[in-house]
Amino acid sequence: MKNLLTFLLCLALYSCDDGDLQIETINFDDSNIAYCGSSVTTSSTLFFKIVGSEALILRVPSGTLKNEASDGEVEYPISSNTTLAYRIFSDNVTNAYFCEEIPVTEPTVIQEIEAEGGSVLITTTAIVDGESTSYEHSIRLSGITFINSSNNQRITDLRINEFGTVTTN
Repeated sequence: MKNLLTFLLCLALYSCDDGDLQIETINFDDSNIAYCGSSVTTSSTLFFKIVGSEALILRVPSGTLKNEASDGEVEYPISSNTTLAYRIFSDNVTNAYFCEEIPVTEPTVIQEIEAEGGSVLITTTAIVDGESTSYEHSIRLSGITFINSSNNQRITDLRINEFGTVTTN
């Protein structure tokens, strides 16, 4: 009987989770879009959203944002030029992590998952105010696929359709 209990205890300990992160939801709905610098320009390439120790990072080629109204949504597929990454950090992260000229060393990245599919959709509208015109860029994500490389699981319950809106002059 002792041997059976010892065997069952060993089996239970062996079957325990090895501590891999299990990401089931990516939700940045309550987070505002952020960027480096005081304003967005047509050459801006980095946009991010932060929730505590998690970040969603969008990189687009320079010139993706155009100072001209679009005719509907313009689609940019996730590729080597347009990337979206989800990062989990060891502690809460701030804008300084992404914007400092000399990169900060803390917090550290615990896990990063690159999107493997989907599209970035941008709709640009002109906002005329007297003699000046600015351009509002609504950024949406569509069909984004994140696959956790440590266990080849697709992250389900993806809630990141509306990325945010930025304005250029």
